[in-house]
Amino acid sequence: MSTAVGILVIVGLFAVVLGGLAWAARRLRTRDAGAVMNPFDELWHPVALQARRDTEVQQEQPAPAPHPGDRLV
Repeated sequence: MSTAVGILVIVGLFAVVLGGLAWAARRLRTRDAGAVMNPFDELWHPVALQARRDTEVQQEQPAPAPHPGDRLV
């Protein structure tokens, strides 16, 4: 009986730690924490890293200047 309880405690602690790490990763991604998550994304999820970089490049680009003859909105 005590062995089963010990195993359940270890599995429960493992689940709590993994759940905490997933929660922390989700929270960091919602903030502007690209510097924290970039090394992990580069190793395990390179598509997310490339998407984040593309988004940053698009946000840094200035808005296009109006052409002569364009109506002001």
